[in-house]
Order: sequence, then structure tokens, then C-alpha cells
Amino acid sequence: MKDWLKWLILGVLSIVFGLFALGNAVAASLAVTTVTGILFLVAGGFQVAAGWVQEGAGHKTLSIVLGLLMILIGLSFVINPLEGTISLAMLVTILIAASGITRLIFAFRMKQTRYFWPMLISGAVSALLAGYIVANFGVASISLLGILLGIELLFNGIGLTILAFFMKTNTTPPRR
Repeated sequence: MKDWLKWLILGVLSIVFGLFALGNAVAASLAVTTVTGILFLVAGGFQVAAGWVQEGAGHKTLSIVLGLLMILIGLSFVINPLEGTISLAMLVTILIAASGITRLIFAFRMKQTRYFWPMLISGAVSALLAGYIVANFGVASISLLGILLGIELLFNGIGLTILAFFMKTNTTPPRR
């Protein structure tokens, strides 16, 4: 199978899964939370195992305690995915707000350049989005992660599809 075709198939699958995630945002949010919990469990297990081989009591204790904390967070997400979804949605909202405010600050530092308006608009949109999520948090929190996952999968799929067609038209056949 040609390389460009592999990228095209991956792009189309990403678009399909993105549409599925957008159509089932709550289920996608719960899936994101469960996968995050599993990753915390695995990382925490490795952290605890690494702690046992650390030199020095302080490093060993800190490593094991951090690993156990990661395991507890992972268990919390896996056992209570709905509560974990709300926690992760709040974290994502805080990150969106922080990035928007940061871009607004940078925009005013760029006031005399041509980058002022794009940076200002970008920061304002993020800050307003965070405000919208906070204002509707009871409704938005459950589906936020699924919506973001769906949007990311759609844009990823579009990008991979474009890459596939670029590869198809700009690949030179190998010399014989």
C-alpha cells in the first residue's frame, strides 16, 4: 500500500471518529477521562517502581509519594469518570482562560506592530470562550472534553487528508 494512501485512510478515520465524538460528546468525554485515569495509573505505577531504586531517603520518599498520588488520581478518574470529567473540564477551562489572558497581555505589548489585532482577537476569543464555559459550566462541563476531542480529530483528519493528497501529487517515483 502506498504511503499517501495510508495517510488518507488515517485522515478519513480521524474525521469519522471526530464526527462520532461530536455526536456523542458526553460518551467521548467519559472515554477521555477513563483513558486519562488509566494513564495516571500506569505513570503512577512506574513512578513508585522508580522510587524504590532511588538513592537517598528524601528522593525515594518523594518519588513514592508522588507515584501514589498519581495512582489515587487515576483510580478516582477510573472509578468516578463523571466527577473526573468535571474536574478535567475545569482544568481545561482554566487553561483556556490563562492562555487567553496571556495573549491579551502580549497583544498590548505588541501594540505598535501588525501583530496586535490578530493577537488581541485570539486572546479575546479564548477569554470569552472560558467565560462562556464558566457561565454554563453545569451543562458544558460534561460534554466539553468530548467536543474538544471531536474538533481536534476533525482538524487532524483534514490535515492528514491534505497531507495525503500533497504526497500523492508531489512524490517522485524511485529511479530504477
